[in-house]
Amino acid sequence: MIQTDQRKKVRYAVVGCGQIAQQAFIPGLTKTENSVLAALVTSGEEKSRDLAAKYDVPVWHYDDLHKLLVSGDIDAVYLATPNARHREHAVPILEAGLHLLLEKPMATSVEDCEAILAAQRKGGGKLMVAYRLHCEPGTVELITRCREGDFGDLIGFNSTFAQNVAEGNHRGHGGYWSGPVPDMGTYPLNAVRNLFGQEPVAVNAVGVRTPGRSFNFDDTVSVILRFADGKLAHFMVSYASAMIENLSLFGSKGSVEAGPCFVFGPSEAITYITKIGGAEDVRRHDPVDQFGGETSYFSDCILHDRNPEPDGDEGLRDVRVLVAIEAALRSGETEHLLEVPLRKGVSQDQVVKLPPADEPDESELIGVTSQSA
Repeated sequence: MIQTDQRKKVRYAVVGCGQIAQQAFIPGLTKTENSVLAALVTSGEEKSRDLAAKYDVPVWHYDDLHKLLVSGDIDAVYLATPNARHREHAVPILEAGLHLLLEKPMATSVEDCEAILAAQRKGGGKLMVAYRLHCEPGTVELITRCREGDFGDLIGFNSTFAQNVAEGNHRGHGGYWSGPVPDMGTYPLNAVRNLFGQEPVAVNAVGVRTPGRSFNFDDTVSVILRFADGKLAHFMVSYASAMIENLSLFGSKGSVEAGPCFVFGPSEAITYITKIGGAEDVRRHDPVDQFGGETSYFSDCILHDRNPEPDGDEGLRDVRVLVAIEAALRSGETEHLLEVPLRKGVSQDQVVKLPPADEPDESELIGVTSQSA
């Protein structure tokens, strides 16, 4: 375990060197003052050689991950392997006593989430699920305003998040858990849970497969969430559409329209428009490095021995809803969820404002099949 020392930088290994790691996480890491890249874990000799030359850090093969975990060369891991492999790698990382920043969704079943949480308890390291928007100023501001009642009693939520994904990417052929609901639906799902400050109690879902596309799952899905006090939320996600992202929220005193609201990038400024009592107000926050922000926040929690807010329990709460959506798609029936205690949730002291890093073009990424069709 690393020492609690504010002058020390947390040494990260990146496990899973795909598009998100190379295009967003590693550049964002360079914007932090408390974190440093120390190792990479990937597969294939050519990719390993090219990554080592580019980043000038040791590159390990998955088969040797266990050796890296006990080497003493790293303090924490950023895990960005395909969703179905999260448990496989997260459990030994956490059992080794290391800290883990785990990409969302946390896992592909409630049982896998519980196994990851058990590994954390056993090893004693910190676990944060990579909800980068929990550190983004515009998102945190909007959640805070909802909590403070600026829009009155909240009633409804609607969101659309879609992109055109190439079937050749690993996301295109891994079944439901690599499809648009866990990949993109986690964003509106997590947003509405935090905006409402409540957990859904029932789920309905309808999905379709777009003619001419070869995904092995429903590539466009509509989801309705019901909450105990009557609130309703709807979101639609797709892998077969031109890029779109938005959310709307309305309550007894006012409404919100937001967009951009989920994506990241050097020029992406989270923006929302409110209408309260007939007065319209536009809030546009400057672009920040969302990956650098979440990493800086997590490293600060490690160095000062604080528990991160988007922890394993937060990740589990989303996964249990994603499981219910999968069941609803299969059955065509309403799936009910057990009520769970409320969380404290996001707070203003999580906000981190770092200048955006330069984002490499897809053509500069090593051994990556483009996500975009």
